[in-house]
Amino acid sequence: YTAEKLRKMWEEEEEEKRKQTVPYAEPKSEYFWKTATNHIIIRAETHGLLEKWGFVSAELVFCEFSEQTQKSCQCSYHRKNESISCLLECPPLGMESHRVEDDQILASSASHHGYSALRGRLNMQSSADEDDVYGGAWCADTEEKEHWFQVNARREVEFTGVITQGRSSDTHDDFVSSYFVAFSNDSRDWTVLHDGYAEWLFYGNVDKDTPVMTEFSYPVVARYIRILPQSWNGSLCMRLEVLGCPLPTSYPTENDVPPTDDLDYRHHNYKEMRQMMKVINEECPNITRIYNIGKSSQGLKMYAMEISDNPGEHETGEPEFRYTAGLHGNEVLGRELLLLLMQFLCKEYNDDNPRVHRLVESVRIHLVPSLNPDAYELAYEMGSEMGNWALGHWTEEGYDIFQNFPDLNSILWGAEDRGWVPRVVPNHHIPIPENFLNGSVAVETKAIISWMERTPFVLGANLQGGEKLATYPFDMQRQSVHEYQHMNEETWARIQRQNEGALRETADENLFRWLAMTYAHSHLTMTENQRGSCHTDDVTGGQGIINRASWKPVVGSMNDFSYLHTNCFEISVFLGCDKFPHESELASEWENNREALLAFIEQVHRGIKGVVKDVSGNPLANATVSVEGIKHDVKTAATGDYWRLLNPGEYRVTARADGYTSQTRLCIVGYDANATPCSFTMTKSNWARIQQIMAQRKKKPKLVTSTPVNTNNRVNVESTGAASGPQNERLRRLRLFRMRKLRMERMKASTTTEMTTTTIPTTTLPPTTTATSTTDSWFDHWFDLDTAPTQDYNFEYRIDED
Repeated sequence: YTAEKLRKMWEEEEEEKRKQTVPYAEPKSEYFWKTATNHIIIRAETHGLLEKWGFVSAELVFCEFSEQTQKSCQCSYHRKNESISCLLECPPLGMESHRVEDDQILASSASHHGYSALRGRLNMQSSADEDDVYGGAWCADTEEKEHWFQVNARREVEFTGVITQGRSSDTHDDFVSSYFVAFSNDSRDWTVLHDGYAEWLFYGNVDKDTPVMTEFSYPVVARYIRILPQSWNGSLCMRLEVLGCPLPTSYPTENDVPPTDDLDYRHHNYKEMRQMMKVINEECPNITRIYNIGKSSQGLKMYAMEISDNPGEHETGEPEFRYTAGLHGNEVLGRELLLLLMQFLCKEYNDDNPRVHRLVESVRIHLVPSLNPDAYELAYEMGSEMGNWALGHWTEEGYDIFQNFPDLNSILWGAEDRGWVPRVVPNHHIPIPENFLNGSVAVETKAIISWMERTPFVLGANLQGGEKLATYPFDMQRQSVHEYQHMNEETWARIQRQNEGALRETADENLFRWLAMTYAHSHLTMTENQRGSCHTDDVTGGQGIINRASWKPVVGSMNDFSYLHTNCFEISVFLGCDKFPHESELASEWENNREALLAFIEQVHRGIKGVVKDVSGNPLANATVSVEGIKHDVKTAATGDYWRLLNPGEYRVTARADGYTSQTRLCIVGYDANATPCSFTMTKSNWARIQQIMAQRKKKPKLVTSTPVNTNNRVNVESTGAASGPQNERLRRLRLFRMRKLRMERMKASTTTEMTTTTIPTTTLPPTTTATSTTDSWFDHWFDLDTAPTQDYNFEYRIDED
């Protein structure tokens, strides 16, 4: 009787204890659990596989971990004795990606207004001034007795672990080294996680940067989770992410975007990426081609996918477009988005999607998912959430590829300040400085430059991460040059006073803003920045776009190089706060970016296009096409065709080519989706004949940009400004020669008038003209080139500048 009474008492106590504590699933294996209702709990999305295979109410027999995949396990069940693959851990709730909103985060206190609970997100970055409102972690007030950091999931989820990190700081080494974890369903009654005997003390970080994952021995179903720090290094500061799975009975929230495309939403390492591109090429061999633009420092190929109705060949009149990703190896969302875009274009083209058909048939699209494959493999090895902010950012040799290009901005701006543009230094296709490629340049950068030079790209974007906005050139702020050649200190000081603190805008500022807004406003969430950006307040003014130089200026960027050295207009798109999002977020990120990716490609048709050829119909390569009022020209491709991106309006467009007379047309850009045709047919100029004559005489002509003619028909020879001293000396000697020649002509004329026996009248020649033979060219006897006096002069003629 006593034993039976004690047994009942113990059962009642256990039942009462069970009601008071937070319910949790009984562990059946390391990765899977069975609830009281025989429902299988899997710590990740399975996209309906459980229901599809009939495993919802099955009994779990065993789960065997596969060492080959290291990412999945095979689970056999009583029902059907089938097997499925599933992920190992629950996805993050979204602290780093900002899916967890600010009002879901609370803390016991804050040491400073810049270190509030909102700064406690994983990989949160501090500003340069660590005492302002942008601290690099949540830091507690040390005068408080109890410290806690709390996250509200807004619904019951199955918490399986947390990831902690120290404070982002250049001068402090602050992190939490141990902590308790508590749970609640109402935020009033809290239960600390325990092992049945004592509260579970979890060990945290040993440095401030490396994330540390702590997995619970069993999942805990609750709505609130609270971290209780117990010990710390330096100040009590931490950043964290929470891992949790929605329950099978949970309803989706507004942040849950179900995928509508049947695509492969997972991360791909180098081998898997190459295999996927091969599969896409096999499914759509008529519109795809795989090639590589070079190799990384470790010998991995930088693969590109070309999508076009005639892959492998540049078609006259068809613009070239590029998307690139993976400049920084740990910014992986762009990589996966381009792989998804390849799948989408192939699938929709085969399904006769009219929009995709128009894109494929009118644009030659190049997609490069990984420009830094070595660094990606390093980041992929650590996995999502486990790499810090910098791991995999640089190449194997330590280069940041995005800002490893030649600094052409300083060359252009210095020439503008001297007044050398465009007569001495062009405003486009600025040459790469000598010995640049022999200096500190990554092999990946050299490969990209070569690829950009041999392909006539018109428009492009590079996909990055760590923020959510679109940036446009210039990416570099104006740099002060301390001394200019042939410029005194007073002139240089005056120029500096006029330009101090001013940003240099591109000649196509309005067009770049349109291109950036096209992506940002087509993105589902990029302009939803009322709560600020990822690490600071909103820097875009509510537009989702910003000039890079006014935000985070860099020198030698890929965008500035592309604009100043090639015809390509390129912007940067920062896709999100989380550089390495979990696989469970790829489907929603594809939904967010799909329309923006397509709409931006379509902007390649905005402006004018045409072919520059001669009267015989031969295309003229490297002809210059300039637009009046926009000081940035473009060149024709090898096939003579060109594309000039422009906003709607009327433009006077001029085409120039060596040996041909320039031609100007009025071109009107409308609001329709197609570029306005604006072609040119060039005629030979007499400059080619002059060059031939001068070459026969072994005298090399020089083309001067402007030579006004005086009313007395004298040839006015002007200096180009490059060497004023020698030119002034030439002018002085030329004047003396002309005066001497004029005096001789006057003496000869006076002698002729005195002759009374002459019956034939004599006509006096103009002062700058000499008698010429009817059989020789007029230019041969403009000056007597064989006489001794003229051999000392180096004349520069301006003949038919157009």
